[in-house]
Amino acid sequence: MNDSKGYVRFDKYNEETTKKLAYHYKEILGLIGEDPNREGLLSTPERVAKSMQFLTQGYLIDPLEIIQSAIFSEKYSQMVLVKDIEVYSLCEHHMIPFIGKAHVAYIPNGKITGLSKIARVVDVLSRRLQVQERLTMHIKDSIQEALHPLGVAVVIEAKHLCMAMRGVEKQHSVTTTSDFTGAFLNNQKTRDEFLHLINSHLS
Repeated sequence: MNDSKGYVRFDKYNEETTKKLAYHYKEILGLIGEDPNREGLLSTPERVAKSMQFLTQGYLIDPLEIIQSAIFSEKYSQMVLVKDIEVYSLCEHHMIPFIGKAHVAYIPNGKITGLSKIARVVDVLSRRLQVQERLTMHIKDSIQEALHPLGVAVVIEAKHLCMAMRGVEKQHSVTTTSDFTGAFLNNQKTRDEFLHLINSHLS
């Protein structure tokens, strides 16, 4: 029992969903040739059931609500960039992870949002079965719809374990996707500034 008076994080799972998923994962263990009743695997179905709920929690959260919960009026009209946001998602074709980083920028049009909300949107949309191309577009669309900025830019660089662990087995390949609206799409100078910033480091 944790009697700490400070911050305590805990995860809450749907009991019925956990039970149903665990049943099927136990069946899967048997189908691949394992003994689901051996000591090391007794709790595995339940652990995997909870893990899958965590990894797909994005279905239960609206990314627009995240941004709209922290919108502020502000005259700032230059680029706002949050880069190197970790991405952890599951490929919808094989349900194998792809991992990498996202770079997200927007140019305010009288409204800004909390910086953490940008990263949170990336997390929420990543916690669904995805393809990288659609994930890139959904991040862009969420920010565009919630803030109506002068432009949005999203670039994702990711390593797909479905390519590294199976199939063509190319361990070092990286996939890059991008999507732009407004000033980033129509103004070469603005787009070049964004691309320069995501590839630069503070000295």
